[in-house]
Amino acid sequence: MLGAGGSVSVKVVGDVEMAGAHGRWLGVAETTDVLTFDLGSDPAGRGVHADMLVCFEQAKREGAQRGHEARQELLLYIIHGILHCLGHDDQDEAGYVRMHAEEDRVLRAMGVGMTFARPSGGGGA
Repeated sequence: MLGAGGSVSVKVVGDVEMAGAHGRWLGVAETTDVLTFDLGSDPAGRGVHADMLVCFEQAKREGAQRGHEARQELLLYIIHGILHCLGHDDQDEAGYVRMHAEEDRVLRAMGVGMTFARPSGGGGA
């Protein structure tokens, strides 16, 4: 689906642990959806090596807003982090659109279905 090998370690945490990590590593002492620590991925060679923290409580909140379960939202966060390691960026409008379309493409290919840009609306992450 992504054409990448490698390894990704994912730890599911709550708001308190995520806020602590977010503050420690990025200077923002509040919860967030996913923190990705790229351990030497190679976008050109399509190899991903990363550790991730994903926030279950954030996934419950966002999933409820998007109309799906937290586990589907967590998958979105993991794909999002992997795409960052593969060179995707969502800092400008064009990159944002491309990256989130790729997330949904991968999730559809996995049989999960559209998650970020659901037909009934939604968005964010």
